Amino acid sequence: MTSTADHDHLRAQLDTLTTEAYRPELAEIDRRPTLDIARTMNDEDATVPAAVARRLPEIAAAIDATAARMARGGRLIYAGAGTAGRLGVLDASECPPTFNTDPSEVLGLIAGGPSAMVTAVEGAEDSKKFAIEDLNAIGLTDLDTVVGISASGRTPYAIGAVEHARALGALTIGLSCNADSALAAAAEHGIEVVVGPELLTGSTRLKAGTAQKLVLNMLSTITMIRLGKTYGNLMVDVRASNEKLRARSRRIVALATGASDQEIETALRSTDGEVKNAILTLLGGVDAPTAAHLLDAADGHLRAALQAAKDH
Repeated sequence: MTSTADHDHLRAQLDTLTTEAYRPELAEIDRRPTLDIARTMNDEDATVPAAVARRLPEIAAAIDATAARMARGGRLIYAGAGTAGRLGVLDASECPPTFNTDPSEVLGLIAGGPSAMVTAVEGAEDSKKFAIEDLNAIGLTDLDTVVGISASGRTPYAIGAVEHARALGALTIGLSCNADSALAAAAEHGIEVVVGPELLTGSTRLKAGTAQKLVLNMLSTITMIRLGKTYGNLMVDVRASNEKLRARSRRIVALATGASDQEIETALRSTDGEVKNAILTLLGGVDAPTAAHLLDAADGHLRAALQAAKDH
């Protein structure tokens, strides 16, 4: 049971956080016209990209370090509670269809487990022990990257994940929305995107959540670019798991090669629908087995494989 002293300590902590600050100028917001509230909220949201921009050097450094670990076989693991945890799970779940990653390569851990995606699990975020157990359950190694996500920067689950991962020699990133946070201090790469007080006091699913989503988009997307999962701005590792993605696959091959519909169909058939391989057969003038060999030798980087095909 939590004591009065514990409650007082927590309240004192919250009083120091920018994300929890009260804005008296919005005290009557519930009495405003809906359009006025919407404009105010939109104006608030417009400030988030600038806050992210101030942290781009730290974000880029974290991405380069992450890509280096993943190139050696490591995984990207997000860990957070509540909204932060859900955003990590969302980003992780979108990597397999977008970049053809194995589901085990990018993982999202949320305090309280999968059920916490839709239902609050009381007390889960307050435990560093739960974070350690979750990381041990997936066999964390020193090749992995663990990203602790917490708007406040004080969530024990996120801090515990980063502390445990760093002790094991894994790469650690701490993403928060308050300055001088415990999470950033615990991580090798601290990223503090300070978005200021929320429209609704303490509702960090708003600007803080938007900021976290933007940064996670960068972490996963640019890491995958560095790993050769794209060719220019084309998603050449896309997994064609439905009709929409099969159509997108054909379009990507067309944009990359300028080939005719018949040539594209033939190339995709010969490579079992692998977009990257199909592009290589068309641009490199090689057959499907050779394309597969060249891509394997180039660690999946299409530009390097194309150069090898020209030298072949």
